[in-house]
Amino acid sequence: MPQEKLIIDSDWKDKVHRDKEKLDSELKKSVRRETDLPPVSFMLHCASLATQALIFLGVVKDPVSDEVHQDLEQARFIVDTLAMLQEKTKNNLSPEEDQSLKNLLGELKLEWVKALNAKPASDECCGEHDHCH
Repeated sequence: MPQEKLIIDSDWKDKVHRDKEKLDSELKKSVRRETDLPPVSFMLHCASLATQALIFLGVVKDPVSDEVHQDLEQARFIVDTLAMLQEKTKNNLSPEEDQSLKNLLGELKLEWVKALNAKPASDECCGEHDHCH
């Protein structure tokens, strides 16, 4: 069977271009969000990680369970992840981003020390900390 000869002309190119634009438009519609999410940014990502760390440190209630619990291993992993991001982005952040990340890590490390020192020695708790309630 002889191979069909493909003829590429300007009409064919225009049709392909129109089809591509239509497909792109449909794809954008399919992923359009109904909520007002903030624009993606490096600091928003870091703040999101920090919030997760605070949940694992027992400083903030888990939004899913509405309970306070601690998982210091997970908290440490997230703090270490933020420290790694700080190292990997060195000299690539704006001065404001750099300072915000330093402040964020400093606050998380302070909360980490508080959580370690506040951890009750027995199953009973003193009642003075958020995680005791």
